[in-house]
Amino acid sequence: SEEEWRRHAPLLPEPARSPCRHVVTENARTLAAAEALKAGDLPELGRLMYAGHESLRRDYEVSCAELDKLVSIAASVGAAVLGAGMTGGGFGGSTVNLVRRDALEEFARTVTAEYSAAFNLEPTVYVSEAGAGAEEVTGEA
Repeated sequence: SEEEWRRHAPLLPEPARSPCRHVVTENARTLAAAEALKAGDLPELGRLMYAGHESLRRDYEVSCAELDKLVSIAASVGAAVLGAGMTGGGFGGSTVNLVRRDALEEFARTVTAEYSAAFNLEPTVYVSEAGAGAEEVTGEA
């Protein structure tokens, strides 16, 4: 728990302390995100996404300039983007962004223009929707 973390963190030497802090706080964020989803609180989910990215960047040290720029661009779009953060193993790759449906085109244009200007690379924007989650497939009709 975060309480246990605060109590025991001084016993951990760096460089182990910061990555451990990320794991403990990310576990708490994941539980809070599940509650936010149950409550339909998308702004809170977005806040947790931004916080998770910051923790990956600062504590786990697996982000990079390109991912940080994508998250920064997403945040600059304003209320159209509720949250953003890296996904995957870090050191490049992708971000997941929680974007209002009516702002998808604006978001894609902004990301493409600003990222291309910063890195001379054109990003690919994939649009997906949340599904019902995992389910067992038994092969029965």
